[in-house]
Amino acid sequence: MALATVRAATPDDVDEIIRIQSNTWTTAYAELLPEAALQRLSGPAARRAWAASVSAGAGQHVFVATEGSWTVGFCAASSIEQDDPDDPHPDDTRGTLVTLLVEPRWGRRGHGRRLFEAAAAALRSDGSKSGSAWVPERDIASRAFYARRKWAADGLVRVLDAGDRELREIRLVGSLEPPPADEPDDDGASGPDL
Repeated sequence: MALATVRAATPDDVDEIIRIQSNTWTTAYAELLPEAALQRLSGPAARRAWAASVSAGAGQHVFVATEGSWTVGFCAASSIEQDDPDDPHPDDTRGTLVTLLVEPRWGRRGHGRRLFEAAAAALRSDGSKSGSAWVPERDIASRAFYARRKWAADGLVRVLDAGDRELREIRLVGSLEPPPADEPDDDGASGPDL
């Protein structure tokens, strides 16, 4: 197996981030999202958004996972408080894992775990004590990934307008502390957000 690493994303990684997000969501969420929404993942607005995220700086983090010369996954995290008037549990010390994606063909190799740990370390260095992630309610693979890290739903649900249908997401919350040293290196099942 080639060397697997996680590093901070650079502007040169934007095309690969867009490719991974578009391919993975098209495969995993084809039943949840309309075709038009999936096509926007690789459009000019997506390119501008990812370029801005990669270059944002303080409080915003984007990492890529590589195996050999291949970029196989990425994650984005933010320690900047997201104002949500409907949040019954506001917490200014909670960081957010905005997205964590590993292409399914590269699953079960520890890339998701390494991305999660890099994002958690960055959020801890920003002062975050815990983390949260929004996950489509029907995304069993991603929910299982976070459950292995002892993250659980906190009861908050949001419904996103995805064009001709809605996407229901649940919020998962949990610790950003490193896992025990004896935790397995396996990601488990491959899915859109691992």
